[in-house]
Amino acid sequence: MFLGKIGNLRRWVVRMIRSDGTHAAIFLIPSLVGVTIFFFLPFGIGFYYSLVDTPIDGKFVGIRNYVDLLGNNSFRRAIWNTFLFTVLCVPMNMLLSLLLASLLNGRVFGQRWFRIAFLSPLVIPVASIVLIWQIFFDLNGILNNWMNAWGVASKDWMEGGSALYIAIMIYVWKNVGYNMLLFLAGLQNIPIDHYEAARIDGAGRWRQWRSITLVYLTPTTFFVFIMSIINSFKVFRETYMLAGPYPHPSLYMLQHFMNNMFQQLDYQKMTSAAFMMATVIVMLVMILFMVERRFSRWL
Repeated sequence: MFLGKIGNLRRWVVRMIRSDGTHAAIFLIPSLVGVTIFFFLPFGIGFYYSLVDTPIDGKFVGIRNYVDLLGNNSFRRAIWNTFLFTVLCVPMNMLLSLLLASLLNGRVFGQRWFRIAFLSPLVIPVASIVLIWQIFFDLNGILNNWMNAWGVASKDWMEGGSALYIAIMIYVWKNVGYNMLLFLAGLQNIPIDHYEAARIDGAGRWRQWRSITLVYLTPTTFFVFIMSIINSFKVFRETYMLAGPYPHPSLYMLQHFMNNMFQQLDYQKMTSAAFMMATVIVMLVMILFMVERRFSRWL
């Protein structure tokens, strides 16, 4: 009986070794080790820092760091600016990219060159992009020279409320090509037979777009929406190079706040802000996935 159990165990081990799942796990081990060392471990250490009063021999203070953070004026301003930036730029980017994808999905002269032109900002280094916009919006830049030629006084565009809208313009200019490509792929996957059947039934262009195009673009739209929100939180490089670590108050983002706290070695505020932002993003993405699943069932 004992030898029989040993034989069964041996056969089970052999099956496990030969299974595809085991082979996949072996190939995934290096990636899992890397993710653990460079992501999960720092994540846990950062969460620990957000719960103590000092990084070295700190005492546990619970959520006091989070309460103090919510009372910080700079943090509240950073939250509002980040929220406003996301609310303004994400819908604008999606609508513009969908419009461009719809235009390029048809027969347009120079279609290939238009696609390359809209995708080129993705491959240009961020420093070069910022340099172009600095030359345009600088106090002695191109825009002010044009204004002077028309008799209008120069304006410091980065030291006023217009700074936020310049950052939105840069974000849209840089990311519209990527979203356009995603929408274009979704449009090209819609069966042409549906449009032909709708035309035979007497449906107009608006009816076809509402009942066929939007329905088939629902998964793509949700994906683009989620990626646009995530990318809106990654605009720090552009704003930092454009206006420095302490920009105009209208352009002061959460990333500025965390970067400045890191330079001041205030790890409690930095880690607390980072975990609050990460929690909001994760919850928002989860809610969007729930809405997408329910919306797909309703369609």
